[in-house]
Amino acid sequence: MATATRPPKSSEQSDPAGDDAEPMLPELQDPDWMHHARQVAQTGFWAVARRLPRLVKEAIGVAWATNRFDTVASIGLNVAAGVMTTFGLLATTTVLTELFAAGPTPDRVRAALPALLLAAAAVMARGGLTIAAGWAQARLVPQINYRVELRMFEATTAVDLAAFDDAGFAEEMDRARDRGMHEAASIVDSTVNLITGVVGVLATAAAVTVIQPILLPCLLLAAIPQAIITVRIARGQYLNMLARITRQRRMRMLADLMANRRTAVEVRTYQMREFLLDEYRRMMRAETRADFDLVRSQTITRVLGTSAAGLATFAVYAVLGGLLLVGWVALAAATTALLALQAARTSLGMAVFATNSLYEEALYYQDYRDFLDRARLRTPPGGGEPTTGFDTIDLDKVSLRYPGTDNLAVDEVSLTLRRGQVVAFVGENGSGKTTLAKLIAGLYRPTSGAIRWDGTDTTALDPTSLGSHVAVMSQDWWRFPFTARQNILIGRHDRARHSPGPSVEDAASASAAHDMILDLPYGYDTLLDREFKDGQDLSGGQWQRLVAARSLYRHAKLLVCDEPSAALDARAEHAMFQHLRRQPDRLLILITHRLANVRHADQIFVLRGGRLVQQGDHDQLMAQDGLYRELFDLQAAGYLAESS
Repeated sequence: MATATRPPKSSEQSDPAGDDAEPMLPELQDPDWMHHARQVAQTGFWAVARRLPRLVKEAIGVAWATNRFDTVASIGLNVAAGVMTTFGLLATTTVLTELFAAGPTPDRVRAALPALLLAAAAVMARGGLTIAAGWAQARLVPQINYRVELRMFEATTAVDLAAFDDAGFAEEMDRARDRGMHEAASIVDSTVNLITGVVGVLATAAAVTVIQPILLPCLLLAAIPQAIITVRIARGQYLNMLARITRQRRMRMLADLMANRRTAVEVRTYQMREFLLDEYRRMMRAETRADFDLVRSQTITRVLGTSAAGLATFAVYAVLGGLLLVGWVALAAATTALLALQAARTSLGMAVFATNSLYEEALYYQDYRDFLDRARLRTPPGGGEPTTGFDTIDLDKVSLRYPGTDNLAVDEVSLTLRRGQVVAFVGENGSGKTTLAKLIAGLYRPTSGAIRWDGTDTTALDPTSLGSHVAVMSQDWWRFPFTARQNILIGRHDRARHSPGPSVEDAASASAAHDMILDLPYGYDTLLDREFKDGQDLSGGQWQRLVAARSLYRHAKLLVCDEPSAALDARAEHAMFQHLRRQPDRLLILITHRLANVRHADQIFVLRGGRLVQQGDHDQLMAQDGLYRELFDLQAAGYLAESS
């Protein structure tokens, strides 16, 4: 069986010299669904076969944990179908023996009738058992997919937010999502197919052994060449696909650039049409040559393989002829052996193909298993003290370093916040404002230092209870494909009917979104995604009003507003800030570069490089010759110049 000794060259390296070999773009990185492709290409069939027992055990374990009945049924019924194959071949031998016996033809037919009925019953039973096994096997697939996907998303929604800032975690998650979790059902499917193929080969071998043991070597002699052909063709197709995948992905990228609404303007503005078409033609010529090479290679393999199989078949016939001449084998037994040979070839081909598939699928499924283990380590422990909120929040030398970075995003910040205050975090880009707010909101845990709610360290509080008192109006909001009403309701989707808090309409009015929503075709029931029937889309500013309404509907005691008006017009921005300042029962943390909106804050904290460098109200900070006054004067100068 063929074994690749090195990874195939990339498409740029494999192209012949000439115009088509000129590099177009840097080589693309392998996608997640090709993560183990090189390893598969470099592993020979026999090396794969040696790992089969462990892979089969793991696959059966997955199926058993999902549904024991369907697991037993899919495997047991296939084994029973194999037994029926043996009975059918044995009955066929009896039929042929009676038909080939001496005497009048009607007598021979009548003598063969019982065996013929038995053979027909065996064939029918085998067909019924195969259908039932396929039913059980098909039932397993959706159950496994449901179980695996649910475990995946239970893990991704439970890990701490910092996990998504870890490049290694994000990479493993993408691999597990893109292919890993989808291979769980595939390894079970391939395992059942492998068992089915092996049982089919053993069933035919058992029948031949009972009929005439001396014919068993003939069966193996004729089946092995077909197995070799199957492995070589499958391996050749895989290696060819691997060598061409970069070029094919590049062609898809070019096709997307040439037939996409989002790129159409620039393609025409910069007259890129001929450039893109030339690159696509070059890729297409190389791809066509690769297709021809594959067809030629497969044809040669098939010719050689068919010749070898023909020679093996001729040898089997010669051996059978010799055995018939010397009287060692009856004609009926020889004929049955030929029928068994055809069945064995089919079963062996199924087993070989399933072996190759199972090995590759198991590698990707292991990615899924590894990710679940890693996610378990990144999931905050449950439990802790419940909390009813806070009056004060104290930060004591709080620091945070993101994974894979050397510098602290927040560096030993100490401050005190009180419910009822409006506080603002001010600073240049990268100063740590958003990170500090997320620490206070409990979205991150500090690398060092402590955050206390009314004197209790937040690490001792129940995360779910703490999170119920926090709302974040983020600058990185997401356009959820729900109705306008649902987009607001998800701010507190589990609120009881008579619980305190604003209604959906009140929250929308407070964020200047109510009139905008009423103007939609179906009002609050308008679906906000054009991919769906009757769906609508909103502008960036309209979406930001809706996101603000969601945060206000949450009615939390701590509200973090991170650039809440970046996409709003002046009138909507003024209305929102007027409402935000009228909330004496909550702590409002405001992060914005528009410093005119922080003038009325009770406390302004100025950060630079993750450190707290100034604090006070607007008048106090303007009286100092510091960063706040510098930033405020820069913005004020722009407005004054425009006014004059």
